[in-house]
Amino acid sequence: MIKKHIPNAITCANLFSGCIGIVYAFNGALETAAYFVLLSGIFDFFDGFAARLLNVKSNIGKDLDSLADMVSFGFLPGVVMYQLLSQSDYASPYLPYLAFIITVFSALRLAKFNNDTRQTEDFIGLNTPMNTLFIVSLPFIQKDYPSVINSTLLLIGLTALLSWLLVSEIRIFSLKFSSTSWAQNKIKYIFLIISALLLPFLKFAAIPFILVLYIGLSILHFRRIPAA
Repeated sequence: MIKKHIPNAITCANLFSGCIGIVYAFNGALETAAYFVLLSGIFDFFDGFAARLLNVKSNIGKDLDSLADMVSFGFLPGVVMYQLLSQSDYASPYLPYLAFIITVFSALRLAKFNNDTRQTEDFIGLNTPMNTLFIVSLPFIQKDYPSVINSTLLLIGLTALLSWLLVSEIRIFSLKFSSTSWAQNKIKYIFLIISALLLPFLKFAAIPFILVLYIGLSILHFRRIPAA
Protein backbone atom coordinates (compact mmCIF):
# COMPACT_ATOMS: atom_id res chain seq x y z
CA MET A 1 0.00 0.00 0.00
CA ILE A 2 2.93 2.32 -0.61
CA LYS A 3 0.98 4.07 -3.36
CA LYS A 4 -1.50 5.57 -0.89
CA HIS A 5 1.35 7.57 0.68
CA ILE A 6 2.68 9.00 -2.60
CA PRO A 7 0.25 11.97 -2.84
CA ASN A 8 0.85 12.87 0.83
CA ALA A 9 4.62 12.72 0.28
CA ILE A 10 4.25 15.18 -2.62
CA THR A 11 2.09 17.42 -0.40
CA CYS A 12 4.83 17.36 2.25
CA ALA A 13 7.31 18.44 -0.43
CA ASN A 14 5.02 21.42 -1.09
CA LEU A 15 5.13 22.27 2.62
CA PHE A 16 8.91 21.82 2.84
CA SER A 17 9.46 24.07 -0.18
CA GLY A 18 7.16 26.70 1.34
CA CYS A 19 9.14 26.67 4.59
CA ILE A 20 12.39 27.30 2.72
CA GLY A 21 10.74 30.09 0.75
CA ILE A 22 9.65 31.75 4.00
CA VAL A 23 13.23 31.74 5.31
CA TYR A 24 14.43 33.44 2.12
CA ALA A 25 11.57 35.95 2.29
CA PHE A 26 12.36 36.91 5.89
CA ASN A 27 16.00 37.37 4.86
CA GLY A 28 14.94 39.75 2.11
CA ALA A 29 15.70 37.39 -0.80
CA LEU A 30 12.21 37.83 -2.27
CA GLU A 31 13.08 36.70 -5.77
CA THR A 32 14.54 33.43 -4.48
CA ALA A 33 11.42 32.97 -2.35
CA ALA A 34 9.35 33.31 -5.53
CA TYR A 35 11.10 30.32 -7.09
CA PHE A 36 10.25 28.21 -4.07
CA VAL A 37 6.63 29.31 -4.48
CA LEU A 38 6.78 27.99 -8.04
CA LEU A 39 8.21 24.73 -6.75
CA SER A 40 5.44 24.48 -4.16
CA GLY A 41 2.90 25.14 -6.89
CA ILE A 42 4.28 22.25 -8.95
CA PHE A 43 4.05 19.91 -5.96
CA ASP A 44 0.55 21.21 -5.19
CA PHE A 45 -0.60 20.34 -8.71
CA PHE A 46 0.94 16.88 -8.76
CA ASP A 47 -0.29 15.74 -5.33
CA GLY A 48 -3.90 16.03 -6.49
CA PHE A 49 -3.01 14.56 -9.87
CA ALA A 50 -1.32 11.58 -8.18
CA ALA A 51 -4.27 11.05 -5.83
CA ARG A 52 -6.68 10.91 -8.76
CA LEU A 53 -4.39 8.76 -10.87
CA LEU A 54 -3.78 6.23 -8.08
CA ASN A 55 -7.37 6.51 -6.77
CA VAL A 56 -6.18 7.07 -3.21
CA LYS A 57 -8.08 10.21 -2.20
CA SER A 58 -8.57 10.58 1.55
CA ASN A 59 -9.75 13.10 4.14
CA ILE A 60 -6.27 13.13 5.66
CA GLY A 61 -4.80 13.99 2.27
CA LYS A 62 -7.31 16.81 1.83
CA ASP A 63 -6.56 18.27 5.27
CA LEU A 64 -2.80 17.88 4.79
CA ASP A 65 -3.05 19.68 1.45
CA SER A 66 -4.79 22.64 3.08
CA LEU A 67 -2.25 22.77 5.91
CA ALA A 68 0.63 22.75 3.42
CA ASP A 69 -1.10 25.42 1.30
CA MET A 70 -1.55 27.57 4.41
CA VAL A 71 2.24 27.74 4.75
CA SER A 72 3.24 27.98 1.08
CA PHE A 73 0.32 30.08 -0.16
CA GLY A 74 -0.87 31.74 3.04
CA PHE A 75 2.01 32.64 5.32
CA LEU A 76 4.69 33.02 2.62
CA PRO A 77 2.82 35.69 0.59
CA GLY A 78 2.13 37.52 3.85
CA VAL A 79 5.87 37.63 4.55
CA VAL A 80 6.63 38.88 1.02
CA MET A 81 4.04 41.67 1.34
CA TYR A 82 5.42 42.48 4.83
CA GLN A 83 8.88 42.98 3.33
CA LEU A 84 7.52 45.13 0.51
CA LEU A 85 5.63 47.34 2.95
CA SER A 86 8.75 47.59 5.12
CA GLN A 87 10.61 49.00 2.10
CA SER A 88 7.79 51.27 0.92
CA ASP A 89 7.81 55.06 0.75
CA TYR A 90 6.04 55.52 4.09
CA ALA A 91 8.30 54.24 6.85
CA SER A 92 6.41 52.98 9.88
CA PRO A 93 7.28 50.26 12.42
CA TYR A 94 3.69 48.96 12.55
CA LEU A 95 2.22 49.44 9.07
CA PRO A 96 3.94 46.37 7.52
CA TYR A 97 2.00 44.06 9.86
CA LEU A 98 -1.08 44.79 7.75
CA ALA A 99 0.47 42.38 5.22
CA PHE A 100 -0.58 39.43 7.36
CA ILE A 101 -4.22 40.22 6.66
CA ILE A 102 -3.46 38.23 3.50
CA THR A 103 -2.45 35.28 5.67
CA VAL A 104 -5.64 35.56 7.72
CA PHE A 105 -7.87 35.65 4.65
CA SER A 106 -5.92 32.80 3.08
CA ALA A 107 -6.79 30.70 6.13
CA LEU A 108 -10.44 31.69 5.80
CA ARG A 109 -10.37 30.85 2.10
CA LEU A 110 -8.85 27.39 2.69
CA ALA A 111 -11.33 26.60 5.48
CA LYS A 112 -14.19 27.74 3.26
CA PHE A 113 -12.93 25.60 0.38
CA ASN A 114 -12.74 22.47 2.54
CA ASN A 115 -16.36 22.84 3.62
CA ASP A 116 -18.04 24.37 0.56
CA THR A 117 -19.70 21.66 -1.55
CA ARG A 118 -20.02 24.13 -4.43
CA GLN A 119 -16.26 24.01 -4.99
CA THR A 120 -15.84 20.40 -6.06
CA GLU A 121 -15.17 21.30 -9.71
CA ASP A 122 -14.39 25.03 -9.71
CA PHE A 123 -13.60 27.74 -7.18
CA ILE A 124 -15.69 30.31 -5.35
CA GLY A 125 -13.20 33.10 -4.73
CA LEU A 126 -9.57 33.41 -5.83
CA ASN A 127 -7.48 30.34 -5.08
CA THR A 128 -4.44 30.81 -2.83
CA PRO A 129 -1.75 29.65 -5.32
CA MET A 130 -2.79 32.24 -7.92
CA ASN A 131 -2.98 34.92 -5.22
CA THR A 132 0.54 34.00 -4.06
CA LEU A 133 1.97 34.01 -7.58
CA PHE A 134 0.69 37.55 -8.02
CA ILE A 135 2.28 38.73 -4.77
CA VAL A 136 5.68 37.13 -5.42
CA SER A 137 5.75 38.73 -8.89
CA LEU A 138 5.82 42.20 -7.32
CA PRO A 139 9.55 42.18 -6.35
CA PHE A 140 10.44 41.37 -9.97
CA ILE A 141 8.27 44.22 -11.25
CA GLN A 142 9.82 46.47 -8.60
CA LYS A 143 13.17 46.32 -10.42
CA ASP A 144 11.68 48.03 -13.49
CA TYR A 145 9.06 50.18 -11.76
CA PRO A 146 10.40 50.91 -8.25
CA SER A 147 8.31 54.05 -7.73
CA VAL A 148 5.11 52.09 -8.39
CA ILE A 149 5.76 49.04 -6.23
CA ASN A 150 7.25 51.20 -3.45
CA SER A 151 3.94 53.01 -3.08
CA THR A 152 2.51 52.28 0.35
CA LEU A 153 -1.01 53.14 -0.77
CA LEU A 154 -0.78 50.72 -3.70
CA LEU A 155 0.50 47.88 -1.51
CA ILE A 156 -2.21 48.44 1.12
CA GLY A 157 -4.81 48.63 -1.64
CA LEU A 158 -3.57 45.36 -3.13
CA THR A 159 -3.61 43.74 0.31
CA ALA A 160 -7.25 44.72 0.79
CA LEU A 161 -8.29 43.75 -2.76
CA LEU A 162 -6.57 40.37 -2.72
CA SER A 163 -7.93 39.55 0.73
CA TRP A 164 -11.45 40.28 -0.51
CA LEU A 165 -10.96 38.22 -3.68
CA LEU A 166 -9.90 35.21 -1.61
CA VAL A 167 -13.27 35.01 0.16
CA SER A 168 -15.45 36.58 -2.53
CA GLU A 169 -18.36 34.84 -4.25
CA ILE A 170 -16.79 35.19 -7.70
CA ARG A 171 -16.84 31.84 -9.51
CA ILE A 172 -13.43 30.98 -10.97
CA PHE A 173 -12.66 27.96 -13.10
CA SER A 174 -10.06 25.49 -11.90
CA LEU A 175 -7.28 24.17 -14.13
CA LYS A 176 -8.09 20.53 -13.45
CA PHE A 177 -8.82 18.55 -16.61
CA SER A 178 -11.21 15.59 -16.57
CA SER A 179 -10.61 15.14 -20.32
CA THR A 180 -8.63 16.66 -23.17
CA SER A 181 -11.76 17.72 -25.07
CA TRP A 182 -11.58 21.25 -26.53
CA ALA A 183 -15.34 21.70 -26.21
CA GLN A 184 -15.34 20.88 -22.49
CA ASN A 185 -12.16 22.80 -21.66
CA LYS A 186 -12.18 25.67 -24.17
CA ILE A 187 -11.92 28.40 -21.54
CA LYS A 188 -8.99 26.63 -19.86
CA TYR A 189 -7.12 26.15 -23.12
CA ILE A 190 -7.62 29.80 -24.08
CA PHE A 191 -6.30 30.92 -20.70
CA LEU A 192 -3.27 28.61 -20.87
CA ILE A 193 -2.41 29.59 -24.44
CA ILE A 194 -2.52 33.33 -23.74
CA SER A 195 -0.56 32.85 -20.51
CA ALA A 196 2.06 30.79 -22.34
CA LEU A 197 2.45 33.60 -24.88
CA LEU A 198 2.84 36.28 -22.20
CA LEU A 199 5.32 34.52 -19.92
CA PRO A 200 8.34 34.23 -22.28
CA PHE A 201 8.22 37.97 -23.01
CA LEU A 202 7.30 39.41 -19.62
CA LYS A 203 8.36 36.58 -17.27
CA PHE A 204 7.17 37.33 -13.70
CA ALA A 205 5.84 40.72 -14.84
CA ALA A 206 3.24 38.80 -16.87
CA ILE A 207 1.56 37.43 -13.74
CA PRO A 208 -0.57 40.55 -12.93
CA PHE A 209 -1.93 40.43 -16.50
CA ILE A 210 -2.52 36.69 -16.17
CA LEU A 211 -4.44 37.22 -12.92
CA VAL A 212 -6.70 39.84 -14.52
CA LEU A 213 -7.18 37.50 -17.50
CA TYR A 214 -8.01 34.59 -15.16
CA ILE A 215 -10.68 36.51 -13.28
CA GLY A 216 -12.06 38.17 -16.43
CA LEU A 217 -12.40 34.90 -18.36
CA SER A 218 -13.99 33.27 -15.31
CA ILE A 219 -16.63 36.00 -15.04
CA LEU A 220 -17.41 35.77 -18.77
CA HIS A 221 -17.47 31.97 -18.66
CA PHE A 222 -19.78 31.59 -15.67
CA ARG A 223 -22.05 34.41 -16.78
CA ARG A 224 -23.21 32.01 -19.51
CA ILE A 225 -23.57 29.08 -17.10
CA PRO A 226 -26.24 29.18 -14.36
CA ALA A 227 -25.00 28.55 -10.81
CA ALA A 228 -25.46 25.00 -9.56
